[in-house]
Amino acid sequence: MSENKKQDEQTQEQEQNTEATAQDTAAATDNAPAQDAENSDEQAANEPEETPENKIAQLTKQIEDEKKEYLFLMAEFDNFRKRTIREKAELIRNGAEKALGDMLPIVDDFERAIKANENADDIDAVKEGFSLIYNKFIKYLEKNQVKAMQSTGCEFNTEMHEAVTTFPAPDESMKGKIIDTVLTGYTINNKVLRHAKVVVGQ
Repeated sequence: MSENKKQDEQTQEQEQNTEATAQDTAAATDNAPAQDAENSDEQAANEPEETPENKIAQLTKQIEDEKKEYLFLMAEFDNFRKRTIREKAELIRNGAEKALGDMLPIVDDFERAIKANENADDIDAVKEGFSLIYNKFIKYLEKNQVKAMQSTGCEFNTEMHEAVTTFPAPDESMKGKIIDTVLTGYTINNKVLRHAKVVVGQ
């Protein structure tokens, strides 16, 4: 009997210890939210209070930063604008130099023809020489996308033609059309370089 009694006492003691442990765990769990709230309050207390002065200081700094960025972008744009103008001027100047430089051989041909014609007796040779120079110059123009307009017999177009006068049409089909071309017109890259001066049938 004494041994059974001892076992019962040990069992009761273990149950009491288990119950005490459960109570401690529950108490710790109940206290956790309170501790978290206290920690949050402490953090909020440690953070600097956002006063109107602090807000003004932040906005002032932001404005200064944006102003510096704006001035930087303006300076960059001004540099880009000046560089573009300079490059465009150089392209125009270099383009003119190339165009005029390519014309010099034709000028040389004219000078040689003039010198040769001083003592020329063969008029046909003179005509042929000038015809060769003319054809060479026309090829140079075509190489640079300059082409003569075909005006005579075409419909009158105010965007391409300039009427210098009107003339009675030889037949009904030529009314409103170009009867004769007084001055040849030219285009460059399909854009009018010079309007053709024409006579229009009426």
